[in-house]
Amino acid sequence: MFVVVVTGLSGAGKSFASKVFEDMGYFCVDNLPPVLISKVVDLCMRSDNVNRIALVVDLRVKEFFNSLYPALDELSKMGIPYKILFLDASDEVIVRRYKETRRKHPLDTKGGMVESIKEERRLLERLKERADIIIDTSDKLPQEFASELVELFQSGLERRRLMIVITSFGFKYGVPRSVDLLFDVRFLPNPYYLDSLRDLSGKDSRVIQFLSGYDVTENFIGKLVDMLLFLLPLYEKEGKSYLYIAFGCTGGKHRSVYLADRVYVELKNAGYTSIVVEHRDLGKE
Repeated sequence: MFVVVVTGLSGAGKSFASKVFEDMGYFCVDNLPPVLISKVVDLCMRSDNVNRIALVVDLRVKEFFNSLYPALDELSKMGIPYKILFLDASDEVIVRRYKETRRKHPLDTKGGMVESIKEERRLLERLKERADIIIDTSDKLPQEFASELVELFQSGLERRRLMIVITSFGFKYGVPRSVDLLFDVRFLPNPYYLDSLRDLSGKDSRVIQFLSGYDVTENFIGKLVDMLLFLLPLYEKEGKSYLYIAFGCTGGKHRSVYLADRVYVELKNAGYTSIVVEHRDLGKE
């Protein structure tokens, strides 16, 4: 049994890290009150199929956060090896990420976002000093971050399997820097031109129904998945460790998001388990 405690600044990438750990085969729990850590570990020890756990613990649990240190001591008493992964990012990057997602900081105060981040840094200072691994995600692309986590927390044999990173993006915000296969899906019908769909995203059931209702969409996905299933074993045979696939539409909100999620599911169903999907520009409009 091995446990990774994922913590750090809000907006530094803990949710994305949780997806990566899940795709690496870890049993993941997000926003876990620390007092429950030993109970989750004990439960997993009763299973024959769970031997790696990733627990996301941060200040969202409010006053329960103070029980983290006794919980870690309890893991040591149980003889459970663990590592603390602390994710950090610059204040400027965190502010920008929150503006893009329009979410509220968990320590939101009348002093504003900057003061909230400052207070969070103060409260997490002791934990950061105790961390085994610290990663600053300020300048990391999603695929770079995913690759680093795989290198750090995947075993050597598993790491040799192909890691697939799927990204959706909007051409108006620029093309991702690191891409192996890029697909421009602006030829698909655009939900943006329908008032009822404009404010929704490619994750909404109404947008999904709209796009999947066109033969051109289904034909494209069928041909694309067939091509990928032909290419992926060849990439693996070549010894390629990572494959970066990107889908781009105008704003990165409707078509590219739908295609990225759909291909993710199709490849998962085909048996490819080491896959991460990231929607780079979702929330910018």
